[in-house]
Amino acid sequence: MNNDIIIVKQLPEIVERLQEIKADVTERVNEAMALDCTEDTIQLVKKSRADLRKEFTGWEDKRKEVKKAIMSPYDQFEASYKDCITDVFKKADIDLKTKIDSVENEIKERKAEQVQSYFEEYLASKNITMPLTFECANINVTLSASLKSLKEQAKAFIDRVCDDLNLIDTQEYKDEIYHEYNSAWFLNVSGAITTVVNRHKAIEAARAREEERRAKEQAEKEAAEKVETVIETLAPPTVEEAEPTLTVKFTVKGTRAQLRELKEFLNNGGFEYE
Repeated sequence: MNNDIIIVKQLPEIVERLQEIKADVTERVNEAMALDCTEDTIQLVKKSRADLRKEFTGWEDKRKEVKKAIMSPYDQFEASYKDCITDVFKKADIDLKTKIDSVENEIKERKAEQVQSYFEEYLASKNITMPLTFECANINVTLSASLKSLKEQAKAFIDRVCDDLNLIDTQEYKDEIYHEYNSAWFLNVSGAITTVVNRHKAIEAARAREEERRAKEQAEKEAAEKVETVIETLAPPTVEEAEPTLTVKFTVKGTRAQLRELKEFLNNGGFEYE
């Protein structure tokens, strides 16, 4: 690369005497700042401020004019540089990258095809009936990855699925677990097993609560029937004749409120009980 192609032939020369006029500018500013601003002098202060702003604007215009004069040659150079250098290099870089990407993509596609072919052959040797595709393995085929390492990933994936299916086959609810493993918990055997086991635990708990409720209702019903039988047995005779006093022993089961009602009934009826 020839660096002599671009050289600075002549620097812009700026002649300025700012330090010479700084003292004069500072003096006028200090005079304005020293003014006492009152109702009587406010107009004078306003005029002094306006004069300073006008003078400063004049200096700013001059500064912008100098900057434009300095930048104009560089702007022209930059436009030419972009056309002759930047655009040419950038276009070449983009074109070369496109060619490189095309070749690398072909290499990766060819490598992916080889790994997929091995995947399908090894899968067939395992007699796995579930729908399993190469995409399920989620193998990242890169340029740097060797074909051997990619095939090892494919084999490890299929072996893991085989181990999962063997484990599922030993479970009590294997059909449900297999469904979970192949759908909601895709290829996550622990999640599938946990889901199904928890589901059956919930079902069993609900069944136990229902059986307990029914048993309680039946016990209450039987207790009520026994009480009713006793009441019918101890009911006063329909004919007006003396009857012998009888003793009946039985066990009553019921709630606290029901037992209180039974006691009140016995007391009101004049029954003797122990």
